Amino acid sequence: MGDPRGFLKVRTRRELAERPVEERIKDWFDVHAETGLQPWTHTQAARCMDCGTPFCMTGCPLGNLIPEWNDLVRQGKWEDAYNRLSMTNNFPEVTGRICPALCEQACVLGIHQPPTMIKLDEQTIIDQAWDLDYVKPLPPQRLTDQTVAVVKSFPARPPRRTAAPPRRPHRRRLREGRRHRWSDALRHPELQA
Repeated sequence: MGDPRGFLKVRTRRELAERPVEERIKDWFDVHAETGLQPWTHTQAARCMDCGTPFCMTGCPLGNLIPEWNDLVRQGKWEDAYNRLSMTNNFPEVTGRICPALCEQACVLGIHQPPTMIKLDEQTIIDQAWDLDYVKPLPPQRLTDQTVAVVKSFPARPPRRTAAPPRRPHRRRLREGRRHRWSDALRHPELQA
């Protein structure tokens, strides 16, 4: 169980410093100037309230066990945290970076304080797992003769237009024809009687 008073002891959310934009537009490196384990990572993970109904887990599309690995991060048990994260997430190296952090929006602590840093905790867990060699390849138990093909279903680029699209005058004629048809029907001598 997490620290039951952690969110009362640490009320502020600590954000990572970002690199200047002038520097970021020249490369494809991370946006943040600091990455990985920070001195304040454990105290930020302690802010998790370990709610009775953790809405962060329902906000996460993967259903990650967020309160459990937040508590393991708080205790510094990186291998257990990685194993807990890997139970529901097969590719945390990517999902931890590109996820829009819906879990943070669903955090109950976010009602009165800034929400916990779930996305950063996930990134830190996988970074620590790589640094400490906890990530191991998992080859299949048996190989089959089946292969996989990736087929794209869209063109690599949109087709170039060589000429303007053809005009469709028939639409106008159809509308006018309907208008005349109704007006002719109303002017018919048998209907005017």
